[in-house]
Formats: sequence, structure tokens, C-alpha cells
Amino acid sequence: MRWDNLTDESEHGRAADAALFGADAVTTRTFDGPEFRGITFHEVRARSVLNRVPGASRMPFEWTVNPYRGCTHACVYCFARKTHGYLDLDTGIGFDTQIVVKVNAPEVLRRQLASRRWQGDHVAMGTNVDCYQRAEGRYRLMPGIISALTDHANPFSILTKGTLILRDLELLVRAAEVTDVGISVSVGFLDAELWRTVEPGTPAPERRLDVVRTLGEHGIGCGVLMAPVIPFLSDHPDRLRETVRAIAAAGATSVTPLVLHLRPGAREWFTAWLGRHHPHLVRRYERLYAEGSYAPRWYQRRITRQVHELAREYGIGPARAGLARRIRPAEPAPAPTGSEAVQLSLM
Repeated sequence: MRWDNLTDESEHGRAADAALFGADAVTTRTFDGPEFRGITFHEVRARSVLNRVPGASRMPFEWTVNPYRGCTHACVYCFARKTHGYLDLDTGIGFDTQIVVKVNAPEVLRRQLASRRWQGDHVAMGTNVDCYQRAEGRYRLMPGIISALTDHANPFSILTKGTLILRDLELLVRAAEVTDVGISVSVGFLDAELWRTVEPGTPAPERRLDVVRTLGEHGIGCGVLMAPVIPFLSDHPDRLRETVRAIAAAGATSVTPLVLHLRPGAREWFTAWLGRHHPHLVRRYERLYAEGSYAPRWYQRRITRQVHELAREYGIGPARAGLARRIRPAEPAPAPTGSEAVQLSLM
């Protein structure tokens, strides 16, 4: 995906950032607020926001909407880092600080949903970068996106680490009255020191669990993706138990563990982080991930078995395949499983 595929013909002729982005230039902004210090926003006008998932991906949905590219959550393991390279941007610090904003996403989505060609398929959000990252607090794209989907009774799901989703609570409740909606929050572990270094731009794990609790109190069942489980850092049985116990206490309808995977782009950035913070683990990671981006199947199965046993002990049980569902507190929240689920552990 290149910059000229993100913009309208109406953007032709703008000079800003032309050297980097070509003829279809973008509007580049910085803001003075402390929450945005050091971050550059590249505002583009998208031609389309409904993205078809490649058939070979085996994902449990065919369409996504991603109003942002790059993510201020700055998770060192995020698989979406590689996609920044498609825009000729750095997959390391550039991914954390150079944020592409599709400023017309709600309007374009509404137009596409009204097309005779659109069949009303499920739309997944938050599967590349978080749609409730800090930028959403300024650009407020999600209310328009949710409203467009609701007005067309189009099923959708949201995966997030962001507490900002509670701003749109009333919109989500209204959407659930007319279509299938699935909400999942990503909480891989509770360790505060690990969180501060590996997910520095995200709300604390406890605050994310508050989101799960608040959604449940308003009749919105919410599943938790326990993502990622980080080998040798968050996979000790005691830590798994602590996390699952907290997830259950928050009222989650399901929990699905996702072991860390390291695709190109993310792998290099994570390895550099590992060398700075846990150099004694570098060789162990080289051995564990020697065969590619994913931990060995025996390791993934062990983690899945342990978490599911804990989930049963605390009364929340494993999730089923698929994300979308009508929101009912008594109904278990589906979530992806197996290799499909692993691919969603972006956060």
C-alpha cells in the first residue's frame, strides 16, 4: 500500500511532503499537547476504507477498516510495524511517531456501505493498529464509523487496548440493538514493569480491565485476548494465574491466549528491546524462534492448555472461533483461535 493509494485525486497538487509522498501529498501536522509531543500526523483523504482480507490469511472475517496507520501505543512486538515499510516509513520509531490519519474515513465508509455492491459482511476493526490509540482522542473518527455501520445494521467487531472506547459506549449500545457487535480488549499480562517497557504508550493493564468491567455493567459482554503471552517474561504459571484471575474478576465473557509472534519488522525491533532490557534472554529467543515468526506448536499448545484450565477454574471458559456477535452478557464472546488468533496479537 503506497501513499498514492491512500489519497483522493482532489489532493493532487499539494506541495507538503511531496518529496516523501509523491504527487498525492498529505497535510502534515504536529500538536503542542504533551500527549502528542514528538508525534507527526500525516492527514490523507482515503479513496476507500473497506479493506478485503487476502483469502489465504484464514482470518475469521473478510473485511477490515483501519482509520490509522502507525500507532502511538508503541508496543515493541507489534506485527503491524512491517506495514509502515510499505509507505517507505521506518518500522521502528517511525511506526510509533509517524501516524497516518484517514481523516475522511467515516464519510467514505458511509458511501461504501450504501453501494449496491456491498453485501453487508462483517467488518473488523483494530486488527492492524488500534483504532482507539491516542490520535483518536483528537480526530474522533470512530463515532462516525460506528454510526455509519449502525445506520446500515452492518455487523462489526472492535479489538483494542484503548480505554477511549468508553467514550463511545452509548453508540455501541445502540449498535448492538440492530446488529451483531463484538468487543475484545487485549490484556496479555499484569506486570507493571514489563508493561512500561514493552507497551509504553498503552493504558495500564488494570485500566483495560476496567474497560471490560464497565462494558459488562452496561450490558455489553466483552472478551479478552490475553495477548501476547511473552516467553520467559509473562509465561510463568503464577503469572498466567494472576492474569486469568484478574480477567475473570473484571467479568470477561471469554479469554483467549495468544503467544508472541515476531514477523519481520517487529522481530528486529523486539530483539533490540530484548537486548537492552533482558540480554540474558536473547539466545533463548533465537532458539525458540529459530524456525520462523512463531513459537513452536508445543509451546503454543502448552500455554493454551494452561490458560484454558485456569479459565475453567475461574468460570470463564475458552472462546469460540470468530469475533462478531450480538452483545448479550450471558452469551460467551467468540474470539479467534489457533493460528488465526495468533495473527491478531497486535497489541
